[in-house]
Amino acid sequence: QVQLVESGGGLVQAGGSLRLSCVVTGYVFIVGGMGWFRQAPGKQRDLVADITSDGNALYKEPAKGRFSNCRDNDTNTMTLQMDSLKPEDTAAYYCNAMIAAYPCGDYDDDWGQGTQVTVSS
Repeated sequence: QVQLVESGGGLVQAGGSLRLSCVVTGYVFIVGGMGWFRQAPGKQRDLVADITSDGNALYKEPAKGRFSNCRDNDTNTMTLQMDSLKPEDTAAYYCNAMIAAYPCGDYDDDWGQGTQVTVSS
């Protein structure tokens, strides 16, 4: 089964840094676009950053200028470096990926289980 395994969340003080990772495992032929979403209690799930299969990343406010998203296609790993963290960054962060499991197969929109990021004041 295809799985997106996230890690790197934790508790950090405002101004600190965290590094989130998402590894795609299982029967995978191609991993297309990937992205990070976050959701705080009572809030909708919003896009933070995404990245194309060739490594072009885009960032949504308020992450722009503080976060950096990259990927390693040899290991099917996406990494989000988060610097200058703010309390409003507190949320569950979810990995998303478009995955084709076999040649000529359709791309499925898959999600990880989430990793909690908590930023204290």
